[in-house]
Amino acid sequence: MSGEAPLFARWDHGSPSVFRPENMLREARRQKGLQQGRVAPLCVLDPDGDLVRWVCTTRGAQRSLHWACYHTQMWEWEEDGERFGIVGCAVGASFAVLVAEQLFVSGCRLLISIASAGQIADLGPPPYYILIERALRDEGTSYHYLPAAEYVGIEPKLLGLFDPAGLGLPVYRGSTWTTDAPFRETAEAIERRRAQGILAVEMEAAALYAFARACRKPVLCLAHVTNQLGCVDGDFEKGDGNGAHSSLALVRGLAARWREAAGLTPAPREP
Repeated sequence: MSGEAPLFARWDHGSPSVFRPENMLREARRQKGLQQGRVAPLCVLDPDGDLVRWVCTTRGAQRSLHWACYHTQMWEWEEDGERFGIVGCAVGASFAVLVAEQLFVSGCRLLISIASAGQIADLGPPPYYILIERALRDEGTSYHYLPAAEYVGIEPKLLGLFDPAGLGLPVYRGSTWTTDAPFRETAEAIERRRAQGILAVEMEAAALYAFARACRKPVLCLAHVTNQLGCVDGDFEKGDGNGAHSSLALVRGLAARWREAAGLTPAPREP
């Protein structure tokens, strides 16, 4: 083969897409017999599914009546007078953005992603959280939304709004490495990322931030550092409720800041 790979040869980042998520959801609603309606304004992506199971068990979360996605289920519950929605087990960059596109045309106003991550820089024993300021684009999805560049970062206004100080949890800030191939994290690659100041490796943030920048949507990505890449016995321990207790507390604190800054009142339950 000769010439550039198609992924890096794109020139049409500013052009509209032909295949639109709202059109797919229109047909999904028709086929499933669902009524038009809006999902919860504050939504969470939970690739591991632990938080989904927690809110179903402890908060009585129910299946969304208006989530028409072909590939996933959404669960909704009320907390602090606000409606939350959550989608679990959408692992990886392309799946996460596929869901994010559909969330924002379905009524989502803020998306928070909390994904397990592997430790690159030793900030202490896991588990702990990182508010991802920027992500290294070692995946494919982001290049369909933005021109090629090494990193993509969170919208600066959101970064200021969601400063983790005062949330009562160990939350760091910094850069992560988004990969499409977690089982190809070689010693050489890990050392190079560490030298670049990368704190952890995950699978979604670069693509979600590229989507957010290109489509002007508010997306916040958090890495839940839960492991040392499986290199120690007893790894992948997340804490109470497999980490769901602390993750939910973090979501609630961030959501409260979003509502206050935006001057929003809690959204009523959809009939």
